[in-house]
Amino acid sequence: MLFGFRKRDQEAAAGVDWASEFGRSEERREFFLRAARTLMQCLREYALDLEELNSARFKADLVDLAETLGDAEKLSRLQARFRSGTGAIDAFGRRQKDYLRARESEYKEIIGLLSKAMATLDFENKEYNRRVIAQSQRLQDITLLGDIKRLKQVLLQEVEQLREAVREKELRDVAKIEKLAQQVSVLNSELQTARTESERDSLTGVCNRRAFDRRLADLMTRNTMQVQPFALLIIDIDDFKRINDSYGHLTGDSVLVTMANKFRQSVRSEDMLARYGGEEFAILMLGASLRNAVKKGRQICEAVGSRRYVLEGIIDCEPITITVSIGVGTWAKGDTVAELVGRADKALYQAKATGKNRVVSEKDIK
Repeated sequence: MLFGFRKRDQEAAAGVDWASEFGRSEERREFFLRAARTLMQCLREYALDLEELNSARFKADLVDLAETLGDAEKLSRLQARFRSGTGAIDAFGRRQKDYLRARESEYKEIIGLLSKAMATLDFENKEYNRRVIAQSQRLQDITLLGDIKRLKQVLLQEVEQLREAVREKELRDVAKIEKLAQQVSVLNSELQTARTESERDSLTGVCNRRAFDRRLADLMTRNTMQVQPFALLIIDIDDFKRINDSYGHLTGDSVLVTMANKFRQSVRSEDMLARYGGEEFAILMLGASLRNAVKKGRQICEAVGSRRYVLEGIIDCEPITITVSIGVGTWAKGDTVAELVGRADKALYQAKATGKNRVVSEKDIK
């Protein structure tokens, strides 16, 4: 301590003003700190706002680095943080430069592709192709210009010339485009007709088994993302084989058509009615609970069984009664198509085994 006092006395005698030196040191520190923060702000301003470069993270790191430079107490910590920060800045600068170089390259490739695409628009119009290729080549050359104002002016001229070439081309191609549009319209109509026919049962006009399977699989897939309850009703015409054996297959076909029309009257627009196979039909009821689906099944049973049907073409035949049996199942979380159909099918089998002309749900299966 005596040595320390002696050394300080000597420096004082030599004219060293420690208070003044300390003040100037603090001023330098504040200046360099402000300069560093200003540079950080400049870097933030000049960094492109691009999600591909993770610019938001880079700018946040710059703010953090600027704050650290002012808060760090130990020199070793300050040096380590500065090395890390400058490394990140250098890396971001390289990424940004590479990105801009790649983007410029992509622009040139796009221009080249557009040139080739436009050149193949119409092989018969050589003059038009020649002008388009010439204009696109000039556009590619323009990308090398450094003067932005000149670039804008030249681009405007090039765009106007391209527009004029396109207008001339359009005037010559109106008839051809209209003809192609008509052909496309006819093809779309034929395609829609073919698609509709491929999903319809040729006898009854309702959806066929293929359309039903596709719709059911689609509902199952959608319910893995957003749950939408639905119910399945499988309907079987009771004693249909007896009708076929007694009156012939033509009469049996007529009964199938009649039943399909009855079922169609009972379903909503958002539901799906399909011929499941033979004398079996299926209904998909969207948004229906088991209770509502059973209620709908009973309404169908009542609507079919409460009437007597005259068989066309059968002489001296008394009107007959036709009934249906229905099995009902509802979608459950984790269901597969086979599991849902299996439950509804078992319920239908029990309805047939316990007297027919009734509805049995999956909860009633014994």
